[in-house]
Amino acid sequence: MSIRPLFIPVILGTTRKGRASENVAKFVFGEVKKREGVETELIDIRDLKFPIDDAGEAIKDSNFSETINHADGLVLVVPEYNHGYPGLLKHVLDTNLKEYIHKAVGICGVSAGGFGGVRMIENLLPVLRELGLVTIFWDGNFSGAQSLFDASGNMKDRAIHQKRIDKFLGGLLLISKVLKYGRENVSI
Repeated sequence: MSIRPLFIPVILGTTRKGRASENVAKFVFGEVKKREGVETELIDIRDLKFPIDDAGEAIKDSNFSETINHADGLVLVVPEYNHGYPGLLKHVLDTNLKEYIHKAVGICGVSAGGFGGVRMIENLLPVLRELGLVTIFWDGNFSGAQSLFDASGNMKDRAIHQKRIDKFLGGLLLISKVLKYGRENVSI
């Protein structure tokens, strides 16, 4: 019997020009791709064309919804803007509901300052819980994001972040497997 690999998309949660979080998202995406038994996809919310004159499931995009429905867990790479998360990320997340239920989510916070997006993460956690996602214990924190990468997008000091992202992904994959098993084998 063949077991379907875990599907863990990475979502880049900002549309801003010159975003330092894009390199972080590519780094995290590359690390997820290296994991055995895991498939992934990089979703840039800049490429999603949701209208801004309506909200929620009324503007559901069938491709995005199917991706989320198929996912076993999610990684959100989100910059901290004024202690919060980007409004357009919230707009995108709100387009689905049942697709998120009992799926793991991990957040990689990105900041220009020294806290790695921790204040944004604190603000985003209740939103994710309300959507039915199960947040993991570890966060990915990327401080001073504008200076973490060289001009080609390569991480300058990989060793520091490699250890952290390994711990983060280990936790995410564990919870994703447990929740997948539960969704497929436990009836309520």
